[in-house]
Amino acid sequence: MSLRIIFMGTPEFSVPTLRLLVDAGHRVVAVYSQPPRPGGRRGLDLQKSPVHQAAELLGIPVFTPVNFKDPEERNKFRDLDADVAVVVAYGLLLPEEILSGTREGCYNGHASLLPRWRGAAPIQRAIMAGDEKTGMMVMKMDKGLDTGPVALTREVAIEANMTAGELHDRLMFVGAKAIAEAMVKLEMGDLPLTPQPADGVLYAAKIDKAETRIDFSRPARDVHNHIRGLAPFPGAWFEAEIGGKPERIKVLASEMGDGTGAAGTVMGEDLTVACGGGAVKLTRLQKAGGKPLSAADFLRGTPLPVGTRLG
Repeated sequence: MSLRIIFMGTPEFSVPTLRLLVDAGHRVVAVYSQPPRPGGRRGLDLQKSPVHQAAELLGIPVFTPVNFKDPEERNKFRDLDADVAVVVAYGLLLPEEILSGTREGCYNGHASLLPRWRGAAPIQRAIMAGDEKTGMMVMKMDKGLDTGPVALTREVAIEANMTAGELHDRLMFVGAKAIAEAMVKLEMGDLPLTPQPADGVLYAAKIDKAETRIDFSRPARDVHNHIRGLAPFPGAWFEAEIGGKPERIKVLASEMGDGTGAAGTVMGEDLTVACGGGAVKLTRLQKAGGKPLSAADFLRGTPLPVGTRLG
């Protein structure tokens, strides 16, 4: 026995789930992904999404509609005659005709402990808020934004210095296993659904570039969470005067530091920086156009002596 599945996803985060569903013996009859986007060195070449590329390697037909407003696209989806659609970071809102376009509906793998962190950036927002745990939830989709009933939950601890990139990679595989397990239960008719609680709803807004600058006047814990929540992309940053001109520097990792001082002042040769309360140690940095470097390697090429003001 196996399910006829339509898989809908776009980034690398979605790829392990697609592969695991195929390895489990399900028939993935089609993959939907975001259309190819300009990329490459000059941004002139159209590049297929990671899911698109993975599907082609697996020999699965790929569809890349801009949206589902066209009745022909909705009919094409229905005509695939699938048992269920599995959605992981697809990137398009699905209309009612798609949500009900398979026998069992659409099931979504979402990277938070719903109803906390519904929306676009749950991994980053959980870390930036200082959450100590998150997880992957498999839910049956409805017309709301991540509001559907939950079928399965897997919790994951957020370690003290874990970055968004590290958490992303852990959840990527936890989520793949959770969805594969949910599909086994669905096939057996044993996948109970639990409505989400009305309390505790938070929305994970998309990260805005305007919020990526580090504000050292905030408490050290907040600064640390801000840095790791935005690492490696888009990256939290500060400006420092280097060679007589201001230069933007990304911080890709940090730790809590010791000491107090004027906010934004370098306090130690290990790049401990004073905050509004306490201090953070900057441990991995990157100049524009440069490679990510450990603090020690960075300082060999770009000295930031004690007393330097960062902002």
